[in-house]
Amino acid sequence: MSVPSTGRSRPPAPARGRRHPLYLRAAGSLAAALALTAAAGVPGAAATAAAPASTGAAGQREVMFVGNNWDGTADVIESTGDFARIGRINVIPDKDRRLKEIYLNPVRLAFFLGIRQGPGEGHDQFVDDMYSTPDGSAVVVSRPSFADVVSIDLATGGINWRFPVSGYRSDHMAVSPDGTRVAVSASTSNTVHVLDIGTGEQVGSFKTGDKPHENVFTDGGKYLWNMSIGEVNTALDAPSMDWTKGDRRITVVDAKTFEQVKVIDMRERLDAFGRKDLSDAVRPVALTPDESKLYFQVSFFNGFLEYDVPSDTITRAKTLPKNPATSEDRTTWVNDSRHHGMSTSPDGDKLCVAGTMDDYATIVDRDTLQEGPLVTASKPYWATVSGDGRSCVISESGADQVTAIDFATGRKVASVPVGDHPQRVRIGHVPAGWTGPAAG
Repeated sequence: MSVPSTGRSRPPAPARGRRHPLYLRAAGSLAAALALTAAAGVPGAAATAAAPASTGAAGQREVMFVGNNWDGTADVIESTGDFARIGRINVIPDKDRRLKEIYLNPVRLAFFLGIRQGPGEGHDQFVDDMYSTPDGSAVVVSRPSFADVVSIDLATGGINWRFPVSGYRSDHMAVSPDGTRVAVSASTSNTVHVLDIGTGEQVGSFKTGDKPHENVFTDGGKYLWNMSIGEVNTALDAPSMDWTKGDRRITVVDAKTFEQVKVIDMRERLDAFGRKDLSDAVRPVALTPDESKLYFQVSFFNGFLEYDVPSDTITRAKTLPKNPATSEDRTTWVNDSRHHGMSTSPDGDKLCVAGTMDDYATIVDRDTLQEGPLVTASKPYWATVSGDGRSCVISESGADQVTAIDFATGRKVASVPVGDHPQRVRIGHVPAGWTGPAAG
C-alpha cells in the first residue's frame, strides 16, 4: 500500500471559549500490529483483543486491575469466572505530601482545581490507568490530579518510584509488548513520556496533537501510536464549532528513536467518507485479529466507524440506538463522550461497545454490524476482554461496579462491586496467593 497523504490544510484555530477557565487558562494498546509494507514503510495498527487467559510466570496469578478514579484505589479482581474481588490497593499513599506541594504552588493549584471541576466532574482524579510489571511485583499507575506516574509495591503498598510528567495532568498509558516500558500521555503539555517500567527513568518522549489521550504500541513494540482528542472541556460543542477543539490527530513514532513516522488526520478520512458532521477526535479503538480493520469511536457520536488499514480509508459507520432519557444537550456529556469504550472478541467476530451517556453496553456482530441486546449499565466508561476471552468486561462508573457480558449471547453474566467511579480495567498479574498489600 502507498503512504497516505499526511498534509494538513486546516488553519490554526482562533482563541476558544472556555467552560472551566482555571484548568484551560493554565494549559499551554494494540498488542501486535500490521508490519510495514515492504514498498511503502507504513506502520500498521495493532489488535486490541485480549489473549486467552494466561497463568503468567511461575508464582504469578492473572487478575484484572480496576482503577477507581475518584477514591484513589485499584481493586484487583479475578480475570475470569465470577470476577470476585481479591484485594484493594491504595494508589495515593503519599496524598498528604502531594497536596501540600500543590497548595504551595499557585499554578499547580489552579490546574488541580480545574481538573476537579472539569474532567473530574467535581472530583479529584487519582487514578486513570495502570499496568503490572513483568514480574508481578508492582503496579504502575497514572494519577491525573497529581500529574505523575507511580510504581506501587504490591507486597507493601509503598511507592517504588515516582515520575512527574511535563505539564499538569497525566492520562492514558500503554505498556510495551515485552512489558518493560510504559508510555503515558501528559495531556496539558501535548507530550508522551516513555518510561522504564522497573525504574521510572524516562527513555524517550515525543510531541503530539492537542490533549494526547490513548497510547498504543504496534508491530511488536516497534511503533507507538498516540491519539489526541483536543479540548474536551469547552462549551463549543455544536458540530459547526468542532474545528475549535484543536489539533486532533494520530501521531505515530518509532518506539526506539521516538522520531515521527506518520500523522493520520481522521478529518480528511471522515470528509472523504461523507461524514463531515462527525468529530475527528479518535477515542477508544479496537482491531480485528488479522489487523486489517480498525474500529474507533469519536466525540459526540452514538456509534463507531470502521477503518480499513491497508487502504487507509473509512469503509463503514455504525449508528447505535440512543437512550431517549439522554439529554441532547451535548454540553452535558462527559468530556465530549457519548460512547466511550470498545473491545474485540479474540476470534474477531464480535465487538463490545460501551454506550457511556446512553447507559448501556452491547455486543455487535462485526460482519453485519448488527447490535445485540442492550445491556443496561450506568455510565459504562471502558470495555476490555476477560482473561479467558469469553466475556467483555465493562466499568460502570455510575454504579461503582464492573460487569461481564458474554460475547456469544450478548447477555450479562456477572457484576462485581468496586470503588468510586471505576474507569480503566486492565489484565495484569500479582504474586500467587496475594490478597492485598501488607500495609493496605
